[in-house]
Amino acid sequence: MLKEMIAASLAEHCTLSSQQIAELLEFPPNEQLGDVAFPCFALSRLMKQSPAQIAGQLAASLPESSRWTISAAGPYLNFKFNRPVVIEQFVRNGGAQIPEIGGGKRVIIDMSSPNIAKPFGIGHLRSTMIGNALYNLLRKVGYDTVNVNHLGDWGTQFGKMITAYLKWGDPAGKAEDPIKAYLELYVRFHEEAERQPELETEAREWFVKLESGDPEANRYWRMFIEDSLAVFNKLYDRLGVAFDHYLGESFYNDKMDAVVDQLTRQGLLEESEGALVVRLDEEGLPPCIIKKSDGSSIYATRDLATAIYRHEQMQGNELLYVVGAEQSLHFRQLFLVLERMGFDWAKECKHIPFGLMLMDGQKMSTRRGKVVFLEDVLDEAAAHALRIIEDKNPTLTGKAEVAEAVGVGAVIFGDLLHSRLHEVNFSLEDVVNFEGETGPYVQYTYARTQSLLRKAGSGGPVEPGQNADAADYQYTEGDQSWQLAKALMRYPDALAQAAQRYEPSVAARYLIELAQTFNRFYHHEKIITGNAAEQAAKLALVRMTAETLEDGLKLLGVKALKEM
Repeated sequence: MLKEMIAASLAEHCTLSSQQIAELLEFPPNEQLGDVAFPCFALSRLMKQSPAQIAGQLAASLPESSRWTISAAGPYLNFKFNRPVVIEQFVRNGGAQIPEIGGGKRVIIDMSSPNIAKPFGIGHLRSTMIGNALYNLLRKVGYDTVNVNHLGDWGTQFGKMITAYLKWGDPAGKAEDPIKAYLELYVRFHEEAERQPELETEAREWFVKLESGDPEANRYWRMFIEDSLAVFNKLYDRLGVAFDHYLGESFYNDKMDAVVDQLTRQGLLEESEGALVVRLDEEGLPPCIIKKSDGSSIYATRDLATAIYRHEQMQGNELLYVVGAEQSLHFRQLFLVLERMGFDWAKECKHIPFGLMLMDGQKMSTRRGKVVFLEDVLDEAAAHALRIIEDKNPTLTGKAEVAEAVGVGAVIFGDLLHSRLHEVNFSLEDVVNFEGETGPYVQYTYARTQSLLRKAGSGGPVEPGQNADAADYQYTEGDQSWQLAKALMRYPDALAQAAQRYEPSVAARYLIELAQTFNRFYHHEKIITGNAAEQAAKLALVRMTAETLEDGLKLLGVKALKEM
């Protein structure tokens, strides 16, 4: 907001546009020099004068403003804001305006995508919550977002699962906890297959039956899907995640032949060791396999059909794939093949990679049974939060519900706080902490704003400008008030950056910084003063902080709590 105000004013007096000026504006390292600085180097070449001369001329020629004072310091034009005036204008305008950068473009987001009959482990958290945050952030800045859960509901593993279930399945154990029962069968299959290789042959035969529509194979396959979705949906409810579409891999079974036919007509397929591939030698990449040597399709074929469907039938302008970084090569191949097929929109397909989620520095493996169930992690996080609440606020109403929101929110925020490309070594004690850079710290700060507003009798929703006439913003002249106001003004920029970079951690980091700035304001400023004009002005900042924290937490998928 501050930069935009100055850019608009400066654009009337120099040859650069307001957008060009806004990109050049800086925040001086020493606030005594000013709040915002304009370096005049870019104008020097255009005006054939030194930057210092230009700064001096602009300082003398720019009209006076009630919002700032202007001074030249060498090549810099410094603006020092009239704090009470700017803060009052900010409050009366209802806060910072969220940028509409999406223009209504439809973005299809592929996210979560757990495998049927396999556990929803802590490692699945990243795709689910990064995808959910992007869904919310992009929608907030003007995109039409659609999310798809691309379930792993097809493949040779189902032949293995059917084989294992028929040999060692226990219906009673399955009824009690189907996913854990299926995991035990999957692990046992691979252990037994090392000693009995004929099990692999039996599993392939069952998958052939499934592909050919065999009723018995189909019945077991549907049982795996129904049992898995029942468990998955309970977890999605706890995480606050909903999907516009559940379209698993099997949905595209009847759409792959058309892709192979088109590749054949376009002369893009070549034979390589019995397989059909699209060569990508010019890009320095290995060939993309379309059909294996036994004639069966591979997941690249399915993903081509999926992308075409999402563009043509779902009308996606941009296709995002929130999938781990280990799949980067696959997506480079996929997008290049789409381009070779003549689809210009392939340039709007983007892989949004992320690093692994580790436990004690170790990668998890479903095949070896080394999995940490997300449900268990959420349960322990909620229990840990409840122990802290019992210690700090034992008389709190609805402690169990608050602990659930704090525990689950802590796990989500702890993931999103990291840059998505980094590996995350998960530690429950680190994330469920009411101090430091954590979700509970931000939630607690929001609860503090609510306590202040209740104490002042101003807890209800307030329209822009309401009670503004009762406030005297001269009382916001102090450094802590000004720092808080500036932090609030940065919210739109944080959202725009997070959306444009597909990086929820930008928004999470912003919330931490806002919470820290508010708490400094809270500790240094007397807010409930008995002076109606002073109290109204400071409470306006408290109220805007509350609204911003609540909105930001909601975008990340974390609940804002009125009491903790």
